[in-house]
Amino acid sequence: RGGEVTYHGPGQLVLYPIIDLRHYRQDVHWYLRSLEEVALRVLRSLKLPARREPGLTGAWVDDAKVCATGVKLSRWVTMHGFSVNLDPDLGHFAGIVPCGIDDFGVTSLARLGIDLAPAAFDEAMQARFGDFLEALEGKACALP
Repeated sequence: RGGEVTYHGPGQLVLYPIIDLRHYRQDVHWYLRSLEEVALRVLRSLKLPARREPGLTGAWVDDAKVCATGVKLSRWVTMHGFSVNLDPDLGHFAGIVPCGIDDFGVTSLARLGIDLAPAAFDEAMQARFGDFLEALEGKACALP
């Protein structure tokens, strides 16, 4: 993974899919952007203006990262993935430089005014990730 420090804790939804890309598309950049697209679609469904930040990974709202993305592959089998800040204690990020990016802040859905139960967000995420898996199975590789 490219970042310097990764933090996972209470209040985050972490998705670390394990997929053998040899059966699909052997392209790390495509896979990383596809994971981002899954998160972006969910965040946009919540009416958040989620976007990519040029040259960086993750999902952003305004000048803050709400979803961190980082992958590792071994023999084309994926590890790691992304985490979405639902309502973590953002103070935990104060002592680190998240993902090695010190020019931007970190935010959460709660801070952005989205009051959503973790189970409801998880359900929305699973549905969008299901779209990604269907694209893989169909070999369409439609995302992003």
